[in-house]
Amino acid sequence: MSVASGGNVLPTKIELIGTRRRLQTAVRVKKVLDDKRDVLLKRLDEMIEQATVARDEISQPLSDAYLALYDAYLKLGPLRLEGTAANTPPMVEADVTIRRIVDVDIPSVKLAEKEVGMTYGFADSNVAVDRASRQMRKVLPSIFRAAEYENAIFRLAKELEKTQRLLNALEYMIIPRYEGSIRYIQATLEEREREEFSRLKHVKKVLERKVAQ
Repeated sequence: MSVASGGNVLPTKIELIGTRRRLQTAVRVKKVLDDKRDVLLKRLDEMIEQATVARDEISQPLSDAYLALYDAYLKLGPLRLEGTAANTPPMVEADVTIRRIVDVDIPSVKLAEKEVGMTYGFADSNVAVDRASRQMRKVLPSIFRAAEYENAIFRLAKELEKTQRLLNALEYMIIPRYEGSIRYIQATLEEREREEFSRLKHVKKVLERKVAQ
């Protein structure tokens, strides 16, 4: 979208038509971006509300999970507990898909538990380990859901910032320059028309005097 104003444009009728068309395009683009900004703001508000709920939902379960893990550390010791964790295969699989919200790619994570048998002996652990493992698996989907909302908020906010910059450029630079160019071309063409009219009147008077003589 080329932008010119004032004396930087040729004051011709063709240029006037072209500048008017570019102005109309810029106005239409601004309308589209205005609508996009409104939708982004609405979706951001929704995501912030959902993220707040998600954070509140994981607060207590996550606290319980960490307390269970702390209890396991106290009863087994860090070396035995970390050794048990290192020998335990992953029990959860994550499937990441992409969904689009207002032209923004938002990753969505779906978790699925894997069937894993006993990976440690009773002599190497106690009930605290089972409780910690169970609590962590229970809260993990909520953690992923909260993280998904947080990531969506970040991406939507970034897109909103980009959209607002484009709107500012259109509103305060591009559209005013097109309008200035149109005023300049119109004023120049009108001045030329007045000069041409005056010249024709002068020629007419000269011819009338010659005819009279």
